[in-house]
Amino acid sequence: MKLKNLLLVVFIGCSYAKAQTVDEIIAKYFENTGGVEKWKALQGVKMTAKLNQQGMEIPLVILQLKDGRQLTSVNFQGKEIKQGVYDGTTLWSHNFMNMKAEKSDAEATENFKQDIGEFPDPFLNYKERGLKAELMGKETIEGTQTFKVKLTKKPIKVDGKQEDNIAFYYFDAENFVPLVTESEIKSGPMKGSISQNKMSDYQDVNGLLFPFSLSQGIKDKGTQPITITAIELNPKFDAAAFAFPTEK
Repeated sequence: MKLKNLLLVVFIGCSYAKAQTVDEIIAKYFENTGGVEKWKALQGVKMTAKLNQQGMEIPLVILQLKDGRQLTSVNFQGKEIKQGVYDGTTLWSHNFMNMKAEKSDAEATENFKQDIGEFPDPFLNYKERGLKAELMGKETIEGTQTFKVKLTKKPIKVDGKQEDNIAFYYFDAENFVPLVTESEIKSGPMKGSISQNKMSDYQDVNGLLFPFSLSQGIKDKGTQPITITAIELNPKFDAAAFAFPTEK
């Protein structure tokens, strides 16, 4: 091989390797979805959606704020059921069986609190928050080539013992948006299973790109589709909606 051609091969190889570094992938992700500064300026997101469960469409609203407050409100058979509500101090949910509001235990609450800084995206300033991202190579997901990125977060506690807190993100190799996320379930009846979220149908919302089609479930055991019908940025809200209900 001629020296000129050899140098060209080396140059192309180096450029290709550089394009695959995890920082390049994350930078392209933010660039393609609206820009880092716009994401940093975001104070809250309200999503109106429909959950498809065994052929039934169940309306729900998801509200997330930069200060950590969040809630998911499900409208089921005329009743409002709230899940994963955090008011700034207390993490709570309605019990589906008796409809009573129940506070999460101290361990679950502390595990939740350490993830508060992840809004609106866990990769935003991830290094400053002590997280670690690693490129694990390429993988084909449902016919689409993706970059597999491992995100190591701060350890969580399970039954008083520290456990690794790791999530895998699969970024579309062409558009650099996440298509799938996976993480191991650490407790409960599904312990050891892999939680899987899928994202597609990305659309522009005031200059930021969001997936409007989601599905959540257990890997290889099926997922529940969620269709986003509207997304509002920096929404107005009633602070009382997050508060733990008082007994009457």
